[in-house]
Amino acid sequence: MNKSELAERLAGRTGMSKAAAKDAVDGVFETIGEALANGEEARILGFGTFGTRDRPARTARNPRTGETLPVAASTVPVFKAGSTLKDAVSSRNAG
Repeated sequence: MNKSELAERLAGRTGMSKAAAKDAVDGVFETIGEALANGEEARILGFGTFGTRDRPARTARNPRTGETLPVAASTVPVFKAGSTLKDAVSSRNAG
C-alpha cells in the first residue's frame, strides 16, 4: 500500500473527501518526521514507536575490490511495532 492508497482507504472508512484524507495522512507523516528531526519519539499506542538511533562511524569493505572505506556516523529513523500490531500480524499469518 502506498500513501495514495492509504488516503483512499481512510476516506472510505471515515467519509472524508479524498483530498481531506490525503491532507490528514500527509500531516501525520510530516508531524512524525518533525518530531524525529527534533530528537523526539512519536508513540502511537497500539501501533508502535517511531524513534532514531545513532550509528557510530565504521570501516566498510567494497566487496568487488576489497578496498576499505570509511563510513561516517549517522542518525537513522527506526520503528518498533507495538504489541497490538504484532498480535494482529501474527494472527493474520497464523490462519
